[in-house]
Amino acid sequence: MFTGIIETLGKVTDLQKDQGNLRITVESTISSELKIDQSVSHNGVCLTVIALADGKHTVTAIEETLNKSNLGHLKTGDLVNLERCMQMNARLDGHIVQGHVDQTATCTELKVLDGSREYTFEYDASTDNVTVEKGSICVNGISLTVVNSKQNSFSVAIIPYTFDHTNLQQVNKGSMVNLEFDIIGKYVARLMQR
Repeated sequence: MFTGIIETLGKVTDLQKDQGNLRITVESTISSELKIDQSVSHNGVCLTVIALADGKHTVTAIEETLNKSNLGHLKTGDLVNLERCMQMNARLDGHIVQGHVDQTATCTELKVLDGSREYTFEYDASTDNVTVEKGSICVNGISLTVVNSKQNSFSVAIIPYTFDHTNLQQVNKGSMVNLEFDIIGKYVARLMQR
């Protein structure tokens, strides 16, 4: 479980195909503190650390993960948002995030406003995922508040700190991002279908 509060950015240093899987090596300020078998969120995807060396860590994304997230589109040098799993004795600053990406979305608009940025994302609504005005959404692992909710799109407003400390600085019109919809909203939506 995660909170959606990004700890640091990591830089992709190596990508290796392994049958249908992808081994991703990341250099970051927290890599030397990680342990083998530890769960770490990479752009909102919960992945297990399988190797550590020289201030870098390696994780494996399986084919299912690559099909449902933007990890298969990573290139060497890309930045990824990193968060270690939450501690049960700590404050929950964001919202409950499982690290299970539901689907991807495309940035359709980016507005640079006076003191903030507003991103609009469009997603495939046939998956029955929904957003709610002022509700929570996880974009590339970042806990954000929905500003404008529509059937297949939503907007989020970003403060300068979030922009400077996450890979939203690399997101432009046409960029693909990972989405994890609010867990409570997913359960309510499922119950409403019955």
